[in-house]
Amino acid sequence: MEKHSGMTPSGRGAAASASATVSAERQLAEAWARVRGRLRDEVGEVEYRTWLRQMTLAGVEGDEAIVQLPTRFLRDWVRGHYGDRLRALWQQEYPGVRRVEVRVARAAAAPPAASADGAGTAASLARTPAGHDSAGQTDGGRADADGLAEPLATVRTAAARPPSASAADPRTTEWAAPLDARFTFDSFVVGKPNEFAYACARRVAERPASPGFNPLFLYGGVGLGKTHLMHAVAWAIRETHPTKTVAYMSAEKFMYRFIAALRSQSTMEFKESLRAVDVLMIDDLQFLIGKDNTQEEFFHTFNALVDAGKQIVVSADKSPSDLSGLEDRLRTRLGCGMVADIHATTYELRLSILQAKAAAAGVPVPPKVMEFLAHKITSNVRELEGALNRLIAHANLFGRPITLEGAQEVLHDILRAHDRRVTIEEIQKRVAEHYNIRLTDMSSARRARNVARPRQVAMYLAKQLTSRSLPEIGRRFGNRDHTTVMHAVSRVAELMQQDAAFAEDVELLRRMLET
Repeated sequence: MEKHSGMTPSGRGAAASASATVSAERQLAEAWARVRGRLRDEVGEVEYRTWLRQMTLAGVEGDEAIVQLPTRFLRDWVRGHYGDRLRALWQQEYPGVRRVEVRVARAAAAPPAASADGAGTAASLARTPAGHDSAGQTDGGRADADGLAEPLATVRTAAARPPSASAADPRTTEWAAPLDARFTFDSFVVGKPNEFAYACARRVAERPASPGFNPLFLYGGVGLGKTHLMHAVAWAIRETHPTKTVAYMSAEKFMYRFIAALRSQSTMEFKESLRAVDVLMIDDLQFLIGKDNTQEEFFHTFNALVDAGKQIVVSADKSPSDLSGLEDRLRTRLGCGMVADIHATTYELRLSILQAKAAAAGVPVPPKVMEFLAHKITSNVRELEGALNRLIAHANLFGRPITLEGAQEVLHDILRAHDRRVTIEEIQKRVAEHYNIRLTDMSSARRARNVARPRQVAMYLAKQLTSRSLPEIGRRFGNRDHTTVMHAVSRVAELMQQDAAFAEDVELLRRMLET
């Protein structure tokens, strides 16, 4: 007797149709995955992550595949630079597709979680290549309405203050603002010039108001990391002491709020709001110089908080004893705790900072370029980071690799500001450091190759970068004859023609020294 499945012919047809649809969708998804994979292999991981990772497949209509990107800029870039290749890959993987349309994705109301590779998801559509969302916010942080960094931040954990608490407390709303999420201890590069200040900041973050560290006074030049350390202290206290309230503001903001309180006759509310915090952080205290009334209010606030066992952290461009214009009583109080200075950066620290920033950006920067920047830009870390950011942005926008020549072209204005007159002594010192030999070897009689070759390089650079005559150059290298200098110059030029690595070394030294 023939058995029946119990399913009608129409039901079996619907099931077959549904199965065919699922199969077609699977084939389409697999084809799209192969297209993305082949494109990644062709352009490289960095370029793929920068421009193509956020592509999503909206579907296929007839013989046209529709690819979406989150912004108009990305759409135009991918359409202009990768459109033809996308079409060719689609035709190879999915013969039914003859055209590829690149569009801007519509914003999703509630994007799903990101996929494993971060490609083709609604969540990834919310981010631009530079790690910012469509509103220009940095990951983990946000900008205020003016697009400027907020000068005041009151930080609590969710356990200490629920999200709705600020709405219920107008005073908290007035003082609340986010800290910069980039400025943490983990992202702070430690070196000899800043290791003491870093250790002090760590100690305060772990044990606020501990004896000998209250107040903590950080001082140093512009762009050396004072503000970074202050924000790092605030973030660390937030994590380790969730019940404590941290208020961070610039001295300028302190003054403006104090003046506003005087005008509105609300000075008592101003005083109470400050005295209610557990940690008060004032950045750039030198701004209060000459502001006698504001200094007096800060002095009383300072005393009230310290007497109550609260932590004070202050930064300035000079030590308390050198801040002429501050009241003596305030200067004395500031100097009674821990005073930590941040020195000018060294070459090693600048190079470490560049390496850390390049790694965080996920962009390959040749070591020679980072060494060049670390040698040339010595004023402050902000300018150094700005130069690196400009190089990365230029490389991303134009799809070109970062090179020494490109760096010199893109950063010509910054480098020109740092140019200086080159001397033979400086050339000798820089070459000796580069090749790890003693400076005295430049004028010694030693003929070992590891000494003679760097000496010849230094002579070559002295001839190229200074107006000194051959006999004078010879005298600076241990009273050598001018024919020795001539031989060194010709020998180095010959080796540069034969050895690309050697030529690159000499070129790097020249770029770091030239005016």
